[in-house]
Amino acid sequence: MSNSAVIQRTFSVLEAVAASGCAAAKTVATRLEIPLPTVYRLLNELADSGYLVYLKDTKRFELGPKCFELGLSFQQRLVAPHPIRQITDQLHRSLGTAAYFAIYRGSDIILTYCSDCEKHPRLRPLRFGFHEAAHATAFGKILLAGMPEPQRTDYLEARGMQVLTPQTMISREALDPHLAEVATRGIAWEHEEFLPRQTCAAVPVRNGTGMQVGAMAISTPSSKMVGRAKEVESTLREHAGLASSYLRGGSVTVPVAEHA
Repeated sequence: MSNSAVIQRTFSVLEAVAASGCAAAKTVATRLEIPLPTVYRLLNELADSGYLVYLKDTKRFELGPKCFELGLSFQQRLVAPHPIRQITDQLHRSLGTAAYFAIYRGSDIILTYCSDCEKHPRLRPLRFGFHEAAHATAFGKILLAGMPEPQRTDYLEARGMQVLTPQTMISREALDPHLAEVATRGIAWEHEEFLPRQTCAAVPVRNGTGMQVGAMAISTPSSKMVGRAKEVESTLREHAGLASSYLRGGSVTVPVAEHA
């Protein structure tokens, strides 16, 4: 096997264990359709390197300390700065919605902060590090709209446009004109394209050069959005402006508001 094939197979084994929480070698071999002796060898090598741990009592493997070190490093590099988290929290309180902050990271679009509560919960697929379905989320669409067309094409061709609800746009013929309108208006709306009965909105956050580098977004049940479009857009733009001011190097004062 080529080196790249060996590396891919190794990562597949690691991901199979992670997906199960813990797994026996036979389970991994069956799931991946890889010969059992090969799976044993890869599992033991990963355990020797600290990426997996072998549980003798159950004869299963689970993630090891090296994986947690990598995850912690990833989180520390991506977590939104404290003032951005404050602004996102305030957006959540002001509108009585879940609130989010997302960024470009290399060629990807990643959610780096979620602010919610029991009364106004986040959309459950959304979490720190979420990077899927940009074509169907408001923060994904505002960031796709800011990409040069060749970069956007590469992004969508690499990741595809999965059907998530009957409202999801799954063709470039539908999405491209929509993104052109998003870029012109400076706000992205998503009406039940990601999850049924949920509405989201997002506006861009810009750095000191005026370049779009992130997005502020909210989500709320569609039933609670009736008559609130102007309020949501105005409040989103206000908080995105505060985030942009911070990224330009200025100090920001976040106004205090109670939960809506």
